[in-house]
Amino acid sequence: MRIDLPSFRETVARLLSAGGVDPAQAESVRDNLVWCDMAGRRNHGIERLPVLLERVAKGGIAAPCRPRFSRIGPGAARLDAGNGFGHHAGRLAIDRACDVAAEHGVGIVGVHNSNFYGAGGYFANRAAERGMIGVALSNSFPKVAASGGLRPALGTNPLAFAAPRSGARAIIVDMSTAALAGSSVREAMDKGERLAEGVAIDARGRPITDPACVERGTLLPAAGAKGFGLAILVELLSSVLTGAGVTEKVGSMYKHVSAGGNNGHFFLALDIGRWMPLATWQERVETLCLGLLDSGEPGAVRMPGDTRWAEYDLSLAEGVFVEERTLARTETLARNLGVTLDWAQSVA
Repeated sequence: MRIDLPSFRETVARLLSAGGVDPAQAESVRDNLVWCDMAGRRNHGIERLPVLLERVAKGGIAAPCRPRFSRIGPGAARLDAGNGFGHHAGRLAIDRACDVAAEHGVGIVGVHNSNFYGAGGYFANRAAERGMIGVALSNSFPKVAASGGLRPALGTNPLAFAAPRSGARAIIVDMSTAALAGSSVREAMDKGERLAEGVAIDARGRPITDPACVERGTLLPAAGAKGFGLAILVELLSSVLTGAGVTEKVGSMYKHVSAGGNNGHFFLALDIGRWMPLATWQERVETLCLGLLDSGEPGAVRMPGDTRWAEYDLSLAEGVFVEERTLARTETLARNLGVTLDWAQSVA
């Protein structure tokens, strides 16, 4: 089912308001979820609304919240997110990082006292839209073994960056440092799919292929020691440095709904214009992209983000696609909140 964009945005806004989310945070969350669904990141879109609003209702997310910035130095700041939505904290932080970068060439904002923030690519792209390179990191509840380990020790600790292009939307890399993201495990469970061997193990180190059993075991780091190293980098910058919860001090979004997540985030914005004119950068980026795209059979190589932007354009043209299971859950949520959905009249 595809829903026209204005109706989709309005419905998300109404659900957030009915769920007790204050206007400032509701705008940030709405824009984040809608962008994710438009770009095909549906496991970070409106399918998260039921648990997010449950956390608000039970006090796990503060609404309203009182975010507070403190200055670290000329190019850096720290944000106490006030236990609000990570989506809101991330928006405030990356925008501040860009403002600082516009003044000083580089801007860094670390965040603590936050919660799950969704897709890092959304925040990194906000920097790219301002002609900057953006980096977004976040820690998360431990689900991933150390390289050689047998139990969860680190979160899936996603890493994202974006860089602007000429005549095309940004290059976006948004990846879990685990062999499989936690949201992908839940998606496989919902769809009744099996996992490939090599992404999860049980307490004795045996492969897990049933996604329902991952909770009793652990995910593995992406590419072994390489993913483990990247996960440590994310943990160091987003939590150790910022003062957020470290490893087991981070709460689970689904298990600890009445407590703050204690998540940490790290954002960096680099003003390209301090290095060279943006037009020169764009020319040089296209040289890189053309070399990569021409390195295989026609159409075989795509730049990171191209698939997302293709779905984004389709959403603009034909409406936002909502999977049947997500539609059913959203309709149940709406009934519980007393919100009437008019999506049927808005199908593209």
